[in-house]
Amino acid sequence: MKKLFLLQLAACVLASLSCAGQGGEVIVVYNSRLPDSKLVADYYAQRRSVPTNQLLGLDLPTGEAMTRQEFVENLQKPLAGHLVAQKLFAYGPATNRFPENVGQEKTFALITNARVRYAVLCYGVPVKILRDAKLVEPRAEKFPAELRRNEAAVDTQLSCLLDWVGVFPWTGPVANPYYGATNSAALHPTNGLLLVARLDGPSAAIARGLVDKAIEAETNGLWGRAYIDSRGITNGGYRIGDDWMRLTAVSATRGGFETVFDDKPETFSAGFPMSHVALYVGWYDQQVSGPFTRPAVEFMPGAFAYHLYSFSAQTLRTPHQGWTTVLLEKGATCTMGMVDEPYLQFTPNVAFCAEALFAGYSFGEAAYASQTALSWQTTIVGDPLYRPCARSRDSLAAELRRRNSPFLEWATLFAANNRLAAGMSPRAIVDLLESDPLTRRSAVLTEKVADLYGALGKMSDSIDTCEGALQRNPGSAQRLRLLLAAAEKRAVSGPDAKALHWYETILKEYPDQPAPLALHRQMVPIAKRLGRTDVAERCEKEISRLSAATNATNRP
Repeated sequence: MKKLFLLQLAACVLASLSCAGQGGEVIVVYNSRLPDSKLVADYYAQRRSVPTNQLLGLDLPTGEAMTRQEFVENLQKPLAGHLVAQKLFAYGPATNRFPENVGQEKTFALITNARVRYAVLCYGVPVKILRDAKLVEPRAEKFPAELRRNEAAVDTQLSCLLDWVGVFPWTGPVANPYYGATNSAALHPTNGLLLVARLDGPSAAIARGLVDKAIEAETNGLWGRAYIDSRGITNGGYRIGDDWMRLTAVSATRGGFETVFDDKPETFSAGFPMSHVALYVGWYDQQVSGPFTRPAVEFMPGAFAYHLYSFSAQTLRTPHQGWTTVLLEKGATCTMGMVDEPYLQFTPNVAFCAEALFAGYSFGEAAYASQTALSWQTTIVGDPLYRPCARSRDSLAAELRRRNSPFLEWATLFAANNRLAAGMSPRAIVDLLESDPLTRRSAVLTEKVADLYGALGKMSDSIDTCEGALQRNPGSAQRLRLLLAAAEKRAVSGPDAKALHWYETILKEYPDQPAPLALHRQMVPIAKRLGRTDVAERCEKEISRLSAATNATNRP
């Protein structure tokens, strides 16, 4: 709780900063062999006002992987040299000692001054460093057998500034001394840490779009809904993953987000109506699943999305392959992933990452404060300058109102949720929202009123309001959620004719939705009660057809 309090305190300080980000704090690295890599670098530099001497093209392999020697000779050393040559870094005398790390004492120079904090690696810069079977390090035997490996993600390897002079071993993870940092200013090169992230993905266009979406969210705010898909684990070695999920849900709720927390063992189904996604966190499917297998996902500008899986970023540039790639394809603004097996305890603490973002940290700061280990398997994708919550919600809401922005409905919803969290009664919130003219034209706010009526036990009012939201131009995913809610509630409360109408509307408007079998099963008893034998017979035939198809698909 102390960390959370300090993070909230930090937000008050960070709210006074410009949310546009300081391009002077960034070194941008691109692959000079790939024209698309330079295009991404130039675009980012233009959008973030990065000085021209802080763009660096290097001769790098064009694939996603590089050898350790290629990393050191073609990336690490040239970057370090450029930072010094351009007076972006200044080193003190080489009198500092780091004992007992590689079998003998090493002397090295500390960075005494740094004008940059962040490094942005652009599309085309390799993502991972290959294992070197010939590398022998004296301390390797001290690691458990499963950690005696020297492959790593380029990002979190390059972040270790002391490693530029050979202080840290390559084998195994390096404990991050700034894990859980409640002072974002400590995440700085003068303390030995460069915040390295990348603009990357399955295409250069997607990589460029990451900064566009970040700036849009900084301008208009990060709004939407939070979806946390845990596994319901309460004991054993995997509990830490679910603990992170539960804490993320707490942070999102406290931040004002409409939060869906699922603790069933299976992940969200493909038919789950996921709309207005500002935050998605889930685990542990090997293959991309659920709503993310559908053609479109409704990510909001600035959305952070993360699926905890050991090989989620084994590739970033092969379309439709792996969680990290697909989340970027579907529209996430920032994410993290694993290039190889990290083991659960060495994956990012996503709860701390989300809490830090909500408290005003930049994405780069939040990502590195959440890393338990460096020089390991995490790649960090997104604009590290992106700071979604630098401004207070109240001041942002006032500006949105002046601009008559469509995001004002979300600012109003977040304010209502914050009042609920502060102790205002649901009845008072209903009165407040219903008195606001904006609610009468907002599907988002009307759905909230329907949910509040449900919480108050006023089922009739809840159903009527839910149906009213359908008349206020909801987006496709929200409309599906509202239709499902209206159909299910009418099936219980009646009248049956309305329930059947809503189920038929779903099948008509969403013919490719992935759960038709369940819908037809729900329709049969309703149709029979209404004496609609034609509808009941049609549904029963469809149930037989769909069941046979499902059995054929599942047959070994």
